[in-house]
Amino acid sequence: MEQTMKGYLFRLLNHEELSREEMKTILIGITHSEYPNEQITALLTCLQMRGVTVDELLGFRDGILETGVPAILNADRYIDVVGTGGDRKNTFNISTTACFVIAGAGYKVAKHGNYAATSVSGASNVIQHHGIKFTDDIDKLNRSLNEAGIVYLHAQLFAKAMKFVGPIRKALQFPTIFNLLGPIVNPSQPKCQLLGVANLDQMRLYNNVYQKLGIDYGIVNSIDGYDEISLTGDFKVTTNNYERIFRPQDLGFEIAKPEELVGGATEEEAAEIFDAVIENRALPAQKNIVLANAAFGIQVLEKGQKSIEECIEIASESIDSGNALKTFKKFVELNS
Repeated sequence: MEQTMKGYLFRLLNHEELSREEMKTILIGITHSEYPNEQITALLTCLQMRGVTVDELLGFRDGILETGVPAILNADRYIDVVGTGGDRKNTFNISTTACFVIAGAGYKVAKHGNYAATSVSGASNVIQHHGIKFTDDIDKLNRSLNEAGIVYLHAQLFAKAMKFVGPIRKALQFPTIFNLLGPIVNPSQPKCQLLGVANLDQMRLYNNVYQKLGIDYGIVNSIDGYDEISLTGDFKVTTNNYERIFRPQDLGFEIAKPEELVGGATEEEAAEIFDAVIENRALPAQKNIVLANAAFGIQVLEKGQKSIEECIEIASESIDSGNALKTFKKFVELNS
């Protein structure tokens, strides 16, 4: 087996690309401990220096889904809202909060997340803070999706391959292909996704990935480097239907100040902002940022058939009517 890895490494050093099938084989080999850590380190470094291709990324995705635990959900159409992370802005849990607003509006959501990597509080931190017990029990997951409209999939229970590369990733201390995989390895494989990316290179990469996967998607990037719609300035949105730059004013929102997005210094502070938005007592900027992200998620679910103004109204109604809060309370009741 080492011989083949040697062959792969020689090709990468020669600036060649690996196929989707080869990358899947490598990932499965990693989970069988077929390669020494030094070779995996070399592979990850070569890919990072050259830049990962769409097929290489999809090959590792195929391998992670095949070696992981699937989450087969009894719903045809649901969305995941997620950021790539790594924008180092330490914002509050905008994607997670937006998910409950979307679910409160009557849509289905399968949120895939993990503990924080670069911020104080990741999706799993804020969910766990409210007493949620993570599970991969498919009956419990489906009950949550059907009765609360939302299910939470804690990444570590599903992607078994990640533990094999954890120590290597930690030692390398620079981003690798694994940092790009998080948003596309939701074990329920949703047909709709809203993804926030930190730069336009990533937007191009995922645009090609989603087109190959054939799903309905929206990819957002704030021009000043946030991996979500921050409303701190102009932001770009790419979907199956259009690509355009918006200003906060286009959506009827004020420009937000960066300090209004900060998630706080502790997990408790981040959870308090999440609660404030869901309970409709947050700062206007905090609420507006969640509404903007939820609205573009709703537009993806609606296959672009609704204008963004209509989608903002739907999201606003979810919070203002108390439905988002009701949804969250039901979710907590089912998952604690």
